[in-house]
Amino acid sequence: MTLAHARQNDTDTMQLDETPTSGRLVSSGAFSPKQMLTALPLALAKLTPRAQARNPVMFVVYLGSILTLVLACWHPSAFAFITTLWLWFTVLFANLAEAVAEGRGRAQADSLRKVKRDTVGRRLGDDGTITEVPGAQLVIGDRIVVEAGEVIAGDGDVVEGIATVDESAITGESAPVIRESGGDRCAVTGGTTVLSDRIIVQITTAPGESFVDRMIALVEGAARKKTPNEIALDILLAGLTIVFLLAVVAIGPMQAYSGAGADPVKLIALLVCLIPTTIGALLSSIGIAGMDRLVQRNVLAMSGRAVEAAGDVDTLLMDKTGTITFGNRRATALWPAPGITDDDMRSAARESSLADDTPEGRSIVELCQLDDDADVVDSSASRDVVVVPFTAQTRMSGRDIPYDNGIRRLRKGAADAVLTWVRDADGRVPGETTAKVEEIASAGGTPLVVAVAQGDARPEVIGVIELTDVVKPGMAQRFAELRAMGIRTVMVTGDNPLTAASIAAQAGVDDFVAEATPEDKLALIRAEQSGGRLVAMTGDGTNDAPALAQADVGLAMNTGTSAAKEAGNMVDLDSDPSKLIEVVAIGKQLLITRGALTTFSLANDLAKYFAIIPALFSAVYPQLDSLNIMRLGSPESAIISAVIFNALIIIALIPLSLKGVQYRPSSAQRLLGRNLAIYGAGGVIAPFIGIWLIDLVVRLLPGLG
Repeated sequence: MTLAHARQNDTDTMQLDETPTSGRLVSSGAFSPKQMLTALPLALAKLTPRAQARNPVMFVVYLGSILTLVLACWHPSAFAFITTLWLWFTVLFANLAEAVAEGRGRAQADSLRKVKRDTVGRRLGDDGTITEVPGAQLVIGDRIVVEAGEVIAGDGDVVEGIATVDESAITGESAPVIRESGGDRCAVTGGTTVLSDRIIVQITTAPGESFVDRMIALVEGAARKKTPNEIALDILLAGLTIVFLLAVVAIGPMQAYSGAGADPVKLIALLVCLIPTTIGALLSSIGIAGMDRLVQRNVLAMSGRAVEAAGDVDTLLMDKTGTITFGNRRATALWPAPGITDDDMRSAARESSLADDTPEGRSIVELCQLDDDADVVDSSASRDVVVVPFTAQTRMSGRDIPYDNGIRRLRKGAADAVLTWVRDADGRVPGETTAKVEEIASAGGTPLVVAVAQGDARPEVIGVIELTDVVKPGMAQRFAELRAMGIRTVMVTGDNPLTAASIAAQAGVDDFVAEATPEDKLALIRAEQSGGRLVAMTGDGTNDAPALAQADVGLAMNTGTSAAKEAGNMVDLDSDPSKLIEVVAIGKQLLITRGALTTFSLANDLAKYFAIIPALFSAVYPQLDSLNIMRLGSPESAIISAVIFNALIIIALIPLSLKGVQYRPSSAQRLLGRNLAIYGAGGVIAPFIGIWLIDLVVRLLPGLG
């Protein structure tokens, strides 16, 4: 009942060479003949004019199969019936490729439906009353109370409390995760279970639009639309089909003029063998399998277009906190300014953070309560306190506490913002504080400066709070792999330049932007796009939403806010920002697979020319027999052998279309040369061998030798 998580081995991350692993639903790399047998009824159900008309190439084969069946019944012969039979097999095998891909998606959807079950939510009224309502009746904005052991009735954000949540039904990960209010890890998914404590969740999605619902629609193919590249390739294949159709129609009068009677069955067989039936049959399954590989990695893509865009990404923007680093920065040290006692520093830091409900703010309060002998009591709890919230523009927060002799204004935030506030009010900034800020930042920490203004007095710097964040292991290797793909990585953070430079050096990114506001992120993406580059970005916070919406590929973390997930066109259910590297590789693999099979399909027509053209004209023009380099038995056996090969090659390539061509980081020129050598040359050689071997068997049949 889990959505399988098919992670790569760290030492071979980019090869995308999937192998079956226990615990997975249906590995995107796994393939067995049993899957074909299971999908056969669905393939037969697709033998309708309406279903076939969606694929122009195979629709021509479908009409040709009907026409040859009529002709075979009108003028019965072994040649006509065998040709007709294999033309129908060609249509069936094309349906089978799509049916197998869709069948794998249905298996995943059945597993997901076990997660999506009817749950009851305890809705919290405005007056504090709690009423039980079915989860399907919850609307956006409702607040529900969820306690330990209860299932969350819908997607939403934690607005009060903190709890551990079991998300194994969605992500496949057995380890519980922490969801808390006030941070970028507040989002919860319907169908998951609260293991401890009590939280209040605000519903953010309407019934039927949850992540589980959208995943079911995605993996079943109901939400899949053709991408622009697919549409363009469809148009190209349709154009080639029309060209070959006109060419084959012209052959009939040529045969009649030369004194040989035109055989409609042979001409139809020639047309089917010349048009790009191989890629026409596999094109849909390639796209479905690409989406399937994303789902296997717990990534929900809103469209196939986003997957293709990932394959062409030039620039990758990554938020530092929670993406490159673990994100839960914690207060680890207090550094008082000269003349300030430890108790005064602890008191000011605690009071300025009491209204800060972020994980960082809570960690500061906890740090200030470590010493029993310094128990700081919030004497202002009953007073008329004004809370100053943190904003991306001011980059500091605090409280204004009324006292008998005026208002005590406490401010805590980014060093440059607080120090500017102090200087603007003619306050003094100690040189020791500035040095400590630079020291913490250069070591990779995050310095927060605390300042206090009492009444009409000038603001006074109290000291520095040191927050520590750690770069996730393996990030430098991941960024090196992106660099090998030709992708430029940029770290975007609101930290000061020294902290940003230290983290960037540890992570190995190509560039960084410090002290970035949401407007800066948006402007940076637009600047990259104006230069003709495709941009991908990962993020998890509300302030990342505008940039995620603007990026060509926006990968939002499932632990992030609902605003971020709605803005992006992909959501990572595992909340692993480095997953974008795998997403890029899957996008490239999808494009390479489509290109490789298109090359193979067009190249293998060459052998069919040498098989069928001499067979059609050798009786009238004996000189053409020299083109029969495969020395096929007879004109009839040559045509039947080509038709059989044309059908069997579709079956042979279904596993490759589902698994995808193996991708390794390399330049575009090397990848092109490799694929031309393998699939271009292979597409020319394989049909010569295959048709010749099939002809050895066919010529043994009576009347075809």
